[in-house]
Amino acid sequence: MKNLRLSTLSPEQRPREKARKNGVESLSDRELLALVLGRGHRNMHVLQMAEELLRCLDRSKDVLPDADAIQSIHGIGHARAAMVLGALEFARRRIRPGGHRIKTAEDAFHLIKHYADRQQEHFLCISLNGANEVICTRVVSIGLLNRTQVHPREVFSDPLKDRAGAVIIAHNHPSGNVEPGSDDIETTRRLQEAGRLLGIAILDHIVFSLDRYFSFEEHRLL
Repeated sequence: MKNLRLSTLSPEQRPREKARKNGVESLSDRELLALVLGRGHRNMHVLQMAEELLRCLDRSKDVLPDADAIQSIHGIGHARAAMVLGALEFARRRIRPGGHRIKTAEDAFHLIKHYADRQQEHFLCISLNGANEVICTRVVSIGLLNRTQVHPREVFSDPLKDRAGAVIIAHNHPSGNVEPGSDDIETTRRLQEAGRLLGIAILDHIVFSLDRYFSFEEHRLL
């Protein structure tokens, strides 16, 4: 099979051309990773490789995932893995020193809305310090929201290590409908009770899509 390249795509599908025309902020996470990777493998289009890498990053509980996990993706060797990890570390150093402070639900939404294009529900937890500055944003689970996947121990284990003073939980609705369901409300209640016992407040639960969100705190459901 011949090597597949970005040049085989129509101009409107090419991340580089889209970035040049509309700015890098217009690209999805997958397209941004495709820019970092540069090219695909003879058996895998670069956007397919970027999709595999994105899944790997979403599954990681740490800002920098394990290099071996990245290299398990077909076509990514030591050099490419080092390049990806280097880009992530550079971004972390540039962003973290400023201390992104969450004041409103909209602030949190802008921090996480790039997860909205995922085809499955991603349940997220944002660790905050005492000044409501972001310590870390992590994916807790991937899949339908239920009691098994979103257990208090999974949600609070990393914030406890972070010595977080509070958290904001959130998840995307791939359907685009951001109204919370009964499972969302019940899960929030259970996590809120667990947070009280641990001394970590849940400041909000945000259900979001690409262009809108529902805040439990704004609707007085917390």
